[in-house]
Amino acid sequence: MPDQQGVQEVLAQGGERFTDHLELLAAMSRDFVDSGNIQDTLTKALTRITNYMDAEGGALFLLEDDGESLRCSASTGPVSLKGLTLKSDEGIVGRCVQGNSAEIVRDVSKDPHFYQGADDKTGFQTRSLLCAPMSVKEEKIGAIEVVNKRSQDGLFDNTDLHLLQVLSSSAGLALINAQMAEALVEQERVRREMELAAEIQRSLLPDESDDESPIHGINVPARTVSGDFYDYFKISDGRICFSLGDVSGKGMNAALLMAKTASLFRALGKSSPEPGYLLSRINAEICETAARGMFVTMVAGVFDPETSELTIANAGHEPPLIYRGGIDYEGIEADAPPLGIVPPIDESPFPETAINLKDGILYIFTDGVTEGYTQNGNPLEIEGLKTLLNENKNSSMQSRLKSVVSHLQDVPTPLRDDITILAIEGRKTA
Repeated sequence: MPDQQGVQEVLAQGGERFTDHLELLAAMSRDFVDSGNIQDTLTKALTRITNYMDAEGGALFLLEDDGESLRCSASTGPVSLKGLTLKSDEGIVGRCVQGNSAEIVRDVSKDPHFYQGADDKTGFQTRSLLCAPMSVKEEKIGAIEVVNKRSQDGLFDNTDLHLLQVLSSSAGLALINAQMAEALVEQERVRREMELAAEIQRSLLPDESDDESPIHGINVPARTVSGDFYDYFKISDGRICFSLGDVSGKGMNAALLMAKTASLFRALGKSSPEPGYLLSRINAEICETAARGMFVTMVAGVFDPETSELTIANAGHEPPLIYRGGIDYEGIEADAPPLGIVPPIDESPFPETAINLKDGILYIFTDGVTEGYTQNGNPLEIEGLKTLLNENKNSSMQSRLKSVVSHLQDVPTPLRDDITILAIEGRKTA
């Protein structure tokens, strides 16, 4: 910021000159407020300052790389310095920024800190210069430099120096405000895009089943978008084709792969519902197009609600649990790696397991359930999930699943991961 003496000297000029100062500051402020492009605004502000100070040229440097370098972000005059990068303490501009003080150099040839490289490269001759830091409180932003006054002697004076201090400080404050406003706009844009992505994801999930349905599912994203998914639908012979999956990683990349995998399942499952063959085809597609290092653990199957016959294939997913009464559960281990890891050699289907689910319930879930935190700060784990399901075995299936979710949500910390559970209930024998 300019010192009090500098401000007083500028104010002391009074009259028309003082009015010109205010008009320049007002014009610069309007530029930063009205423009949607900070880079264009910096160039316009520098041009206004350079012309107002009757200088041949000017440059505006901003600190980058965590304060390690100074880069010319705007330039005006007969040659352009835009893009020129110096160390943060290099040249007169570096000295000015590091010391957070304005400088007047009437003969640059006598200053050992003058960076001669710019003149050598452009052919321009710098004779004298002013440099003032752009800073707000203790935050260093950069500096503005103007060179070669157009007056008869070509020299700047102290009044010029103090004026540049005022203008640089005002430009620094305006830049900070503009960057904050731009960041808020960007945050709002990202928020809306994430909400739209979440809405699209929700549209990929099936509608909540009624109490008479043999299949129920629930999905709760830990963030706006989810890397988990589940789906089920009836096929022409009356069986139900179902799946549940978990994409590696989090964020938009995982959400996009989730949408792709869920769409492939629904599109391919209607014509080729056999789970082993279906997972093999989905694996081929994901291996061909997924980003390196990303994969999907997935369970797919078909269930006949009339006979309770179920066929299931597990590609690297958490072992689903079969409950047949009492307190014991049977796990179905994965017989194949996750999708997207091993490219197919041929069209061989993934291994399948056939089960009769009469008087039983199949629970499929993601690791966000078993690894989710509970009130005591420990993960729920498999045994905790079994206990919860047993405690709520007399509730409707949808209520049972919601009780698991509530147990993981009713904690002081945010969800650790997405929560997804799918349950299929076989016919009860008389």
